[in-house]
Amino acid sequence: MTKLTKKTTLGGLLALSMLLLSACGGNASGSAAEPATGNAGAAGAEEKVKITFYSYNLAIASQKDGTQLLIDEFEAAHPNIDIDPIAVPSTEINTKVQAEIAAGASPDVAQLVFDGLDYAVHNYNAKALEDVVPAAELTQTFEGFSPNGLELGRLNGKTYGMPFTFSTPVLFYNAKLFADAGLDPASPPATWAEVKEAALRIAEKTDAEGVHIGGSSGNDWIVQALIGSNGGRVLSEDRTKIMYGEPEAVGAIRMWQELVSSGAHDKLNDGEVIQAFSEGKLGMLLYTSALQSAFIGAAEAGGWELKAAAMPSFDGKPTTPVNSGSALFILSDDEAKQKAAWEFVKFVTSERGYTIITSKMGYLPLRTAIVDDPKYLKDWVEANPLVKPNLEQLTRLSPWVSYPGPNWLQIETTLLEAVQRSIQSADDVGTIMQEAQSRAQSLMP
Repeated sequence: MTKLTKKTTLGGLLALSMLLLSACGGNASGSAAEPATGNAGAAGAEEKVKITFYSYNLAIASQKDGTQLLIDEFEAAHPNIDIDPIAVPSTEINTKVQAEIAAGASPDVAQLVFDGLDYAVHNYNAKALEDVVPAAELTQTFEGFSPNGLELGRLNGKTYGMPFTFSTPVLFYNAKLFADAGLDPASPPATWAEVKEAALRIAEKTDAEGVHIGGSSGNDWIVQALIGSNGGRVLSEDRTKIMYGEPEAVGAIRMWQELVSSGAHDKLNDGEVIQAFSEGKLGMLLYTSALQSAFIGAAEAGGWELKAAAMPSFDGKPTTPVNSGSALFILSDDEAKQKAAWEFVKFVTSERGYTIITSKMGYLPLRTAIVDDPKYLKDWVEANPLVKPNLEQLTRLSPWVSYPGPNWLQIETTLLEAVQRSIQSADDVGTIMQEAQSRAQSLMP
């Protein structure tokens, strides 16, 4: 996901909407490098090492500069390591990485989306950090990192992906439309029942639509967050059974369908709704927090005030926000390149790395202490208070589940198609979701 500057035009927001629809990510021997200091670097002062870095952030205009800044600062501190940056659109990065591996030219470091974690581990020979980094150094690096964040890149007890850029779903809302509808902008809805009531009020009292839940197309992270927040799962804990046709999952999607059928929820697609919200034509939008800066600019231009709240709950049940975004995977079999790759991964996920990632690219800092540190993000957070509900959700973060086997993407698509059919029709949600579950189960390994 991406963040735009306050000068972003509505045309840029439309381009962003297309991005959101498309993107919403063996064992090697030898020891890892000692922490790099000055000119020493990871591979030794005598040897120059070049590593390839495949990144979809580099292919996004609004994120390219921030990503390049990470690379430039790393290379300045590690003159013996050169980063060869390869920009690949998010919709193509898995295919590109797979093709490069088949051709014998595996990327050294790749930025991959979390829903492909299982596939990357079993098909790209992604290296578990526990196998290539000394235990003491890895423990030290993990200190201060969000514990829930670390879980995002783990599978079967090992860390294959170092969490890099990600966001969670937040409820953006238009304070002017709230006031115009007789609602209190200081008291946003906390449950879906309250969302429905407020949305109907906005639709009745203003010329705007009430609410939109994003994420019915593209990737399933918001759908997973809704299902989890109603006590459901999309996959059993032992990773053998699809569960998105179970009662809790059905209940979450039925709530969504009822929002639409009641008139509380608009009938726009995710691309159209970003434009509508930016133009002040929608009261509430549950979507990626990475849109915050773009919406701030749109609100200033349009004369309305943007506010944000945490993801609403189902009748007071604890919410389970699920992340979008990516992790960095070390794929090289070469020991020297593994060492250099680890130094790069370690830097871009450091305190300084996350200061750049958050302030320049719009993603959340997984080293949460830096939000109160004047050396890093304290001043930025004070100037951008809308990020606070999103930061608070890190304490309840639930990992984006990756489906096992070569059909993982088809399983995810099957879920999204069932959700779309449910919310776009009056058909029985239980029947739709149970049929989808059965089809997806047949795709399981």
